[in-house]
Amino acid sequence: MSLFIIALLPFLGALLPGLMIQAGRRACGMTTLFVTLAALLGLVTHLPAVWAGETVTTSVIWLPTLGLNMTLFLDGLGMMFAMLILGIGALVIIYARYYLTRDDNMGEFYTYLLLFQGAMVGIVLSNNILLLLIFWELTSLSSFLLIGFWKHLPEGRQGARMALTVTGMGGLALIGGMLLLGSAAGTYEITEILARRDVIQASPYYVPALLLILLGCFTKSAQFPFHFWLPHAMAAPTPVSSYLHSATMVKAGIFLMARLWPALSGTEEWFWIVTSAGLITMVLGAVIGLFKHDLKALLAFSTVSHLGLITMLLGTGTAYGAMAAVFHILNHAAFKCSLFMSAGIVDHEAHTRDIRRLGGLRHLMPITATIAIVGALAMAGIPLFNGFLSKEMFLEEASHTVLFGADWLVPALATLGAIFSAAYSFRFIAHAFLGKTRDDYPHKPHDPNFGMWGPPAFLGLIVVTVGCLPFLAEPVVKLVTAAVIGEVTEVPGAHLALWHGVTPALIMSIIATVGGLILLALFTPLLKGWDAAPRPEAKQIFDALVGACARGAERLTSGMHNGSFSRYASIFTVTVLAVAAHAWFTGTLGPVNREMLPIEPLPLAGWILIVSATGLIVFLHRNRLATLILMGVIGTMVSIAFNYLSAPDLALTQISVEVVTIILLLLALNFLPNTTPIESPVSRRVRDAVLAVVAGLGATGLTYAILRRDFSMGTISDYMLENSYDGGGGTNVVNVILVDFRGYDTFGEIIVLGIAALVIYAVTEALLTGPVRARLLNRIPDQKQAGDAHPLMMVVVTRLILPVVLMVGAYIFLRGHNEPGGGFVAGLVVSIAVVMQYMASGFAWANERQRYPYHGVIGAGVLIAGLTGIGAWLFGRPFLTSTFGYVKLPGLEKFELASAMAFDLGVFLAVVGAVLLSLESFSRMARRSGDETSEHAMDIDPSRDTETGGA
Repeated sequence: MSLFIIALLPFLGALLPGLMIQAGRRACGMTTLFVTLAALLGLVTHLPAVWAGETVTTSVIWLPTLGLNMTLFLDGLGMMFAMLILGIGALVIIYARYYLTRDDNMGEFYTYLLLFQGAMVGIVLSNNILLLLIFWELTSLSSFLLIGFWKHLPEGRQGARMALTVTGMGGLALIGGMLLLGSAAGTYEITEILARRDVIQASPYYVPALLLILLGCFTKSAQFPFHFWLPHAMAAPTPVSSYLHSATMVKAGIFLMARLWPALSGTEEWFWIVTSAGLITMVLGAVIGLFKHDLKALLAFSTVSHLGLITMLLGTGTAYGAMAAVFHILNHAAFKCSLFMSAGIVDHEAHTRDIRRLGGLRHLMPITATIAIVGALAMAGIPLFNGFLSKEMFLEEASHTVLFGADWLVPALATLGAIFSAAYSFRFIAHAFLGKTRDDYPHKPHDPNFGMWGPPAFLGLIVVTVGCLPFLAEPVVKLVTAAVIGEVTEVPGAHLALWHGVTPALIMSIIATVGGLILLALFTPLLKGWDAAPRPEAKQIFDALVGACARGAERLTSGMHNGSFSRYASIFTVTVLAVAAHAWFTGTLGPVNREMLPIEPLPLAGWILIVSATGLIVFLHRNRLATLILMGVIGTMVSIAFNYLSAPDLALTQISVEVVTIILLLLALNFLPNTTPIESPVSRRVRDAVLAVVAGLGATGLTYAILRRDFSMGTISDYMLENSYDGGGGTNVVNVILVDFRGYDTFGEIIVLGIAALVIYAVTEALLTGPVRARLLNRIPDQKQAGDAHPLMMVVVTRLILPVVLMVGAYIFLRGHNEPGGGFVAGLVVSIAVVMQYMASGFAWANERQRYPYHGVIGAGVLIAGLTGIGAWLFGRPFLTSTFGYVKLPGLEKFELASAMAFDLGVFLAVVGAVLLSLESFSRMARRSGDETSEHAMDIDPSRDTETGGA
């Protein structure tokens, strides 16, 4: 199965739960499980190749000039994480089916879960750091939805916001770090970056990139000082907590550190930052976790502690440390997921997670107690359970690590963290499951059905199997370790075994176990001291920082954005002028080497007309109708200028745009007063005039300087002229640019055009249903309207010319690739023809004969253009790469067919839909305001002399 299909399956599957819930909870759960198992099965098909040491790759070229390609690869590290994400994901899906109540929207839950699952799979399979960043941000967004799934709980909403804020800020830092890393390496492909270790570490970008990347990793994996968000995420349903803490969200930062280990590790900066952060997080999380009374909170801080342990191992920069980190990632995923599921079972059955209200559950819930005790013993690092093996490796690595010149510091902190880790594990067992049965449980607990205890039992079986038979896991651990360390060093020859003799690690482990039992025995006095000790509260600090940032942003925003467009324009203009002046006076300008062309009478007359009309607008801008007429004059003269300068394509487009915009603006002005009031004081108008004159002189000077000089280097226009026919299959360079060379720009432009039309429609709807509606209905025209709103001559002419114009539009569309024309111009021509029908025969008459909604026409245009671009992927070409060929049909001359024609069709439909949707919006306002003189009439009366006529 293609890696693309594996990555896309969860996203595509996310469409199903919302539908299948209508068939019942079982159907919804089974469908979701099937999607995950299908992706897991597809992953397994690549297992033989990865096991043999190969790297599976697949790619689709997206934007090669920007280095943004959809490239995926699968090695040992990616295989391990993908298996954890999908495998544990399948168990969580089964568990959630029985955990969620009928009051919970299961379809919505599984939709969010699959979106999150897909984002995580995308992270571990991405071979392009820019693509990885997209999936990285998707994990933050989808985890926000999962953590806040119980929207009725304030703590759920708070936890979701906190997680999104912290990880989102880290994501922004990561974007900067990844861009610097790509610049330092000269590539954005991860496989190539990992092979350029020396180049990256010698680059001046190394330290800034390292700091930003680690900031992103630390926030995602809850490392100090960003550890506080993770426990508050416990407000999520337990299936979410077990998934986030074991195999997904918090492991994303760990994965990225392991993925980039060959390129970034081995320096003093890496060692000091990563090792120190890991040690502090490990000890701090373990100490806080011991005194938590909520089972999930205790486990949450234990996750923080164990993530710190893994981070510290990666920070040492040694192959043995990397191997220990890989092993503990696997072990932690197994026992932590089973522990969270066990805590969820206790909460589900006893209706409380408060450990102070529990105890003696081994008598009432023997199956759950067994599963939980196995997981807790593994978390404590007790022999015969998998956690013991990786904890021994951790302590062994710590015993040989020197930090800040002290060879005792790391072993001491590692032992201290292990002591508290054992203590909270023992407390989890003793205070929840041991002791006598109580008679004051909120609800009488008992073991649930197999659907809930089966998944954690399966994980518990893995915990015991690996703990007793570690040689079974050794090949997997060494395979993944080889992928982590790359070619930097060799995989350690150490073997996974229960007994390595009496070593410093064993002694430290014994101290940790005994120390944990002592802390448990002294827990009551320790708890009193903990409660009495003053300490900062992370949530209060976070809330204060967020509040301060919000208040500062509000003051800054209100100071800079007061709603005055003239103020924005003046700030922008002054900034541009300052930058331009600096470039002008400090830059170098070559000598003049072009002679002035003779000034002919006709161009001079046109220039004088444009300048005169522009000047008149300045003085007559308060008269809206006069301004509109002058704008039409300027647009017409610009069209003539284009044609005079041998640009008929631009001239045709400009004149078409002028006709459409003038008509739409007339309709809009129909609801406004003919004149605008004077709102600006004289001082502001003088300021604006000075800025306008200076900006105009600057633009004139720049234009003059450019036109009087030759460029020694080739320009982009030379490339397009030379490659228009060979590369795009067309002799009309303008059209080839729009649909091929810069088709991505055009695609964005038609989307923006469609959005603008939809905004006009939405604003019109708001006006017709809001308080303005009454003013429209009671509006009295300023003067008597024409007796014949729809002259018969105009009606007859427009209906006669409609088929002719449609034929002309088709002709312009078909010839556009080689002659002046194209989809954009054709869309404008057809729009003018249809607009004339509305004007001549009235809105109601035309609307009754309109077969397709204009929203759909816009959507169809964007969809066709997008599908045309995606079609290039099927042939391994970049998005929107066009192709062409020649066809000979019987009875016809040989003619050209280009894929760009389909893209141009999308442009045509988007333009037609946008123009007509805007027209329809204004027309509906005219009907509501009483401007239609009959049932099937619409009258345009743009003459307004006073403000009373406006809406």
